[in-house]
Amino acid sequence: MIYFVLKFLHIIGATVLLGTGAGIAFFMLIAHRTGNATSVAAVARIVVIADFVFTTTAVIAQPVTGIALAWNVGYSLWDRWIFWSIVLYLVTGVFWLPVVWMQMEMRNIASKAAATGQPLPARYHRLFWTWFYFGFPAFAAVLGIIWLMITRPVG
Repeated sequence: MIYFVLKFLHIIGATVLLGTGAGIAFFMLIAHRTGNATSVAAVARIVVIADFVFTTTAVIAQPVTGIALAWNVGYSLWDRWIFWSIVLYLVTGVFWLPVVWMQMEMRNIASKAAATGQPLPARYHRLFWTWFYFGFPAFAAVLGIIWLMITRPVG
């Protein structure tokens, strides 16, 4: 029974990572396309909260449930598919941590622009495009992890 509980929690965590990441990217992109500082500030505020509540929880839960599952089933963390899942998880983190900071900065910049009636400044746009491009390797790494979890290639 513990196996199924761990597996359930691990799958929910993976789903939350993928879904929250895709949702955040979608809403930030749509807000950015408006060019409206007030809209960007409002959406970025929600995005930062969502990242801290949902993504951070899943980021913590994934290695806990993953290691517990491996231990419960008798897998080694050095099994090829688990090793590469861990590597991809670390790659995701390398891109996700700066993204969280960028989202907070974009929120702050957009809030200031909205409060003063100014357009979004060049720094906001540089941060947005860096944030945008950081999403691709992070998202691809999460997809790779899910693929490895499903297929568990041997060798």
